[in-house]
Amino acid sequence: MTVTYSRRVADAGLGTFSHLLLRWKGSIYKLLWRELIIFTTLYYSFSIIYRFVLNEGQKRLFEKLAIYCDRYAELIPVSFVLGFYVTLVVSRWWGQFESVPWPDRLGALVGAHIRGTDETARLTRRTLMRYANLSGVLIYRSVSTAVYKRFPTMKHLVQAGLMTAEEHRQLEELPSPHNKFWVPCMWFVNLALRARTEGRINNDVALSAILNELNTLRTQCMKLYSYDWISLPLVYTQVVTVAVYSFFLACLIGRQFLDPAQGYAGHDIDFYLPVFTLLQFFFYVGWLKVAEQLINPFGEDDDDFETNYLVDRNLQVSLLSVDEMYDTIPLVERDKYWNESEPQPPYTAASAEHRKPSFMGSALDIRYLTHRYRQTHSHLLDPIPRPQLSQFLN
Repeated sequence: MTVTYSRRVADAGLGTFSHLLLRWKGSIYKLLWRELIIFTTLYYSFSIIYRFVLNEGQKRLFEKLAIYCDRYAELIPVSFVLGFYVTLVVSRWWGQFESVPWPDRLGALVGAHIRGTDETARLTRRTLMRYANLSGVLIYRSVSTAVYKRFPTMKHLVQAGLMTAEEHRQLEELPSPHNKFWVPCMWFVNLALRARTEGRINNDVALSAILNELNTLRTQCMKLYSYDWISLPLVYTQVVTVAVYSFFLACLIGRQFLDPAQGYAGHDIDFYLPVFTLLQFFFYVGWLKVAEQLINPFGEDDDDFETNYLVDRNLQVSLLSVDEMYDTIPLVERDKYWNESEPQPPYTAASAEHRKPSFMGSALDIRYLTHRYRQTHSHLLDPIPRPQLSQFLN
């Protein structure tokens, strides 16, 4: 889903961004081509009717209507309304991305503080991380169409190994009409307390660190739930949509090229292709399409978040960090720079030009300026005699 082009713009140069204009996936052309075809078809339909269907009297009436529409269409504050709306949408979109739950820190704490190599300790660590991931999957099912299609029922979660049959039974029997994404978090807390009672967690500080990190993950899940529940006010979305489309409905008539023989101001030349009107349509409606795509990034658009990837990645990484990597350390040996006070990793020929001396501060690099100053103002650098200095201080 996500269209990544960071590598293509790593170095700014001639044509760097021009190459991006040729891409189709995730492009504005893919979003806008249908609307552009409809607008162009309607525009030429009015143009053909005006030029070849209407009689002279009807043409004069159409020309007055076109001048009227062109004059008053500019009163619609499209730039202001649309710009402020897109700013809110982009801010909300980035806030949703920052609310995506990542269990990496929680996995590090669980692996560090729940000790033991026996099967019970291993089962405890893996179950804790499975609960954390299950909470994330439950919230993704609520907000993401892609994840819901993958796990349309709770039984699919059981089949996928994210939940056991007993856990499914308890979750279904829980008498709550609300979203139950928080239930695995409570299972996590209860299992962590049992591990502390059994002595697998050494102290209360470690238990507190684990539970604090769990609460952070739960807060992120709650934020995603809140973003899905509380949308931008519908009235604002309606105002923006009506403003943009009403403006271009007026442009269908107001931007027609009128008969130059009539002497209307601004209609000295008759063109068949409204270049600047089409550009304006491309910019304004394209801007609106950007907002439409970003307002809910948990769908299946080209630039929506890849939630199924997040499910797979988080489960694999979290289980790996608390199980296979538990107490696994590479051989500890002397590094290459053991006896060197100034280690200098080598540069390849391709990267040699990026080797720069250490920056010491702009004020320290004044040796050349000091030398020139001494040459031109040597008399000012002589020490002041003591009597003159005392007189100056007094």
